[in-house]
Amino acid sequence: MTPVQPAVGCGAFILRDGCLLLIRRVKAPEAGCWGLPGGKVDLFETAAQAAMREVREEVGLELQPGPLLCVVDQIDRAAGTHWVAPVYRTGPVQGEPQLCEPHKHDGLGWFALNALPHPLTTATQVAVQAFNAQAE
Repeated sequence: MTPVQPAVGCGAFILRDGCLLLIRRVKAPEAGCWGLPGGKVDLFETAAQAAMREVREEVGLELQPGPLLCVVDQIDRAAGTHWVAPVYRTGPVQGEPQLCEPHKHDGLGWFALNALPHPLTTATQVAVQAFNAQAE
């Protein structure tokens, strides 16, 4: 069934000591790609709350949402999907992340912004570009 409107997602841009936390997706879309923790926004949940919930569910960290970094429009006409996803910076990281959903992710790591793994999800590419543009 083809969607009649975009879906709403979210993401978290988590930096520690100049390195970005990424997880590798197991399933489509973008299986095998490294990306930001994030996912679907539930009904009556703010996008920022959803991003922090997804961080907790995916990597076990309790974080506070920071400022909005960017909004990603991920449109794949061939697949019939369109996601709109705000990406938030986060507050300070305390604790160590872990893979909490191994059926969804098979890799986790901190990566220097100038040495990111490949391939990256579309949302991650857009968020890194937005972060770099703000840093200039």
